[in-house]
Order: sequence, then structure tokens, then C-alpha cells
Amino acid sequence: MCDDTMTSRIGRPMILVGLMFAIACGKQVPPSRSPAETKPAREDKNPRTQVSDGHESAKLAGGHSDGEGDQVSDLDRPVEELFGAGCEHGVKTFECDECRYEMGVVKVAPCLVEGGLIRIAQAVMRTVEAPLALTGEVRFDERRVTHLAPRTDGVIRAVHVQLGDRVKGGQALIEVDSIVLGDAQGEYLVARASLELAARTLERQQALRREGVSSQREALEAGQAFEAADIRVRAASERLLRLGLDTSDLKSLGGASRLGSARGRLVVRAPIDGRVVEMHAVAGEAAKAGESTMVIGETDPVWVLADLYEDNLGTVQDRLGKGPVAAVVTVKAFPDQEFLGTLDLLGSVMDRESRTVKARVSAANPDGKLRPGMFANVKLGLPGDDVVLAIPRPALMIDEGRSFVFVPHHGDFWVRRPVRVGREWDGWVEIKGGIQAGQKVAADGAFLLKSDVLRSKMGAGCAD
Repeated sequence: MCDDTMTSRIGRPMILVGLMFAIACGKQVPPSRSPAETKPAREDKNPRTQVSDGHESAKLAGGHSDGEGDQVSDLDRPVEELFGAGCEHGVKTFECDECRYEMGVVKVAPCLVEGGLIRIAQAVMRTVEAPLALTGEVRFDERRVTHLAPRTDGVIRAVHVQLGDRVKGGQALIEVDSIVLGDAQGEYLVARASLELAARTLERQQALRREGVSSQREALEAGQAFEAADIRVRAASERLLRLGLDTSDLKSLGGASRLGSARGRLVVRAPIDGRVVEMHAVAGEAAKAGESTMVIGETDPVWVLADLYEDNLGTVQDRLGKGPVAAVVTVKAFPDQEFLGTLDLLGSVMDRESRTVKARVSAANPDGKLRPGMFANVKLGLPGDDVVLAIPRPALMIDEGRSFVFVPHHGDFWVRRPVRVGREWDGWVEIKGGIQAGQKVAADGAFLLKSDVLRSKMGAGCAD
């Protein structure tokens, strides 16, 4: 039986192995053999029957023997023979906690399956996928990245962030001293002063006009001067905004009579939330208009722009028309890791020299391992024409070059059976022989069953 309390306290990998061995290995120290039991076997013309007394039936059934070199593997024997054989302990071998592993048999408690430690799958008919291999380059998702550059020449006076920092939209990043900006700020202040004077003049002329002291012409001239001053203010403010001044800075500038040391100081702010992924800003260096000083963006997800050759374009385009195409991305830096993605766009223009079209794959990158600029290999999961019998990849076990799976026999007993395998794709393995469609197999967790069957290789045999 399974102890749920123990399972909750002990790590999952340890409890897996512990449960299996508690179920299948419950060993006792066998009694010592008497000299009579170890006397040499009688000669026989058939080498397979030359076994010691008391072990003849056990060896023929795959039980214990003094030599295992000539023993027939359980993978080469019929299931009926395995479950019909008896062992030296006077019971059916598959029922013996000490000997069943020699038959390739494992006893699996129901709680292991019910708890999800061992998952049962079925051999099913599936269409073989024909993955298409492409090469490409990791790029930023252009919708999630922005390059920051001052809009006027100047000198960097302060840098408020570092490479790798997360920033919020509107946060001050760098400050640049700019002569052009200083001149524009001066023009703006002059225009505002002229506007204020024109506003007071217009107000006075309108009051005099109401009292009949001023002429209508003087009132109209005052109104025209006010409109001209207002136009100059708006033009000066628009110029400041084009130079990169923030709206909030413009409002505070409008209420200031003197700029002091802040004159010509441009504060470059983050336009979006993100992380500083590139940085070229150093205090004291000259900043050129239009030249990037830093890059802010997100690296999850990223794009992989792969080269799709012309002869494969039709097939991929037809498949893409039915919906997004699954893709797997790998890079040299992490050769054992696969990054799942989706092909969502094909370029509209073919490169004349390479005769390729850019295929855009959006790949998840939660750990930031995929870095823009990396060379990448891409496999597109395209359906093939063959329908074959297949099982999930975790169900396939291999020992000494032989492939096998674990199938249920009766009750809690499972037995390993040899299979012939073919192609692999997207977590599935083609089965060419050994089991039939609909056959149940142990999938996730099958390695526990394998460990129990092969325990003799780890020095866990009995009655040596």
C-alpha cells in the first residue's frame, strides 16, 4: 500500500524509487545452501540443461543459476512461458518478490497509477510528421523593443540606469546638454512673454473700447498682435516637443521665469515598460542626433527569422493557411534544450541571391536564454503522408541496444515486451512490431519499472 503522508513529506523522485522497490523488491536473506545443494550438475549433451541440482527448472524458466551467460532473455520468451514458470522458492516466479524481475515482471501498486506517478497510454495510429529543418537568427520581437536616441546633438551629463535594469514608461534614463535645445527654450520663453504682453494689451484696449476712449482699429490691432503671439508660442512649444522635451517638462518650463542650469538640459525618458538590453550611454560622451544610446525591450517572446527555400514555400504556405505551425528552436549554447515556438508569418519578398523567404517563428523565452543575434536551428512540424502505429516517447525503454515497453498482464503485474521502432517525431515513436493498436503501455514513469527489472545489474540480485 502507498503511504500518502510519506509522499507529501519526501521528494517526488525519492518516493518513486522507494515505492517501486518496496513493492517489487521486498527481499529476505535466503537460507545458506547445503553442500548437497551445491554439488556439481550431471553431464548432459545439451549445454542449456547443465545446471546444478535444485536449479534445473529455475534455469529453464529464467530463474537463478550459477552462470547467466547462456540464459535466454525474457524479451525472447513468450508471455505464457514467463508467467507459467516457477522459481526455486516453490512459487510461480512472477509471484516471488525476489525472482520476478528475472522474468521482466514488475508488480505495480494501483496508487502509483492513481497518483499519476505512472501514466498509462495506448498505442494509437498517428500521422507521421515530416519536420522541415531550417536555419535562422534570433531577433527581438519588434513589437516589444524600442531604440532610444536623442533628437539633437549634445553631451551626456547623467545616466540614471544600468544595463539589465527594468524601467517604467516615462522614467528618466539619461540627461543630455544641448545648445540647440537651449536656444529653442529661449525662443519659447520669449514667445510666452510676448503672448502675456499681447494678452494684457488686448484686455486694456477692449476695456477702453467699451468706454468709448479707444478706437475700433486700435482694438483690432491689439487682437491681431495677441493671435500672432499665440501662434509663436505654439510653434516654439511644438519645436521643443520635436526635440524630445516631455509634455510635463514643457508645462513646468512655461511657468519658469529663469531656466538657470536646466537650460538646454534634455531628459530622455523610457517610452515603454521593459528592460535595458543594450546601452551605449556614458556620462561625458557626445550624443549624436539619431544615434542609439540604449535599447529597451522584452526578450520573452523572441522572434527567430529562418530562411525558407523556394521549393518548400508552397508546402509551408498551404499548411500555414490552416493555422499556426508548431516549431522547435535549438541553439548551440543550450544543445540539450528545445524552445517551443510557432510559425506565424511568411515574408512577402524573396531574396534574389539566396532564393529564400523569411519565415518568422515566435518562440517562448521565459528564462532569457535565447539572445538576439544567436544562430538558431528551426524544425517546423509539417504533417506527412504516412499513418503508423505510435506510442509516446517516454514509454519506450532501451537496454543493451534492445527496445521494449511495459504492458499490463493481469492484476497489478506488468511485463516488458520487445518492440521494433521506426521514426520519431514530436514526442512520438513509430512501432513497427511487438504490440498492436490499442495496447496499453506505461508511459511517464516507465523508467521506474525498468529500474526494478534491471536491479540485478546494480547488485540487487537474490540467492547468488
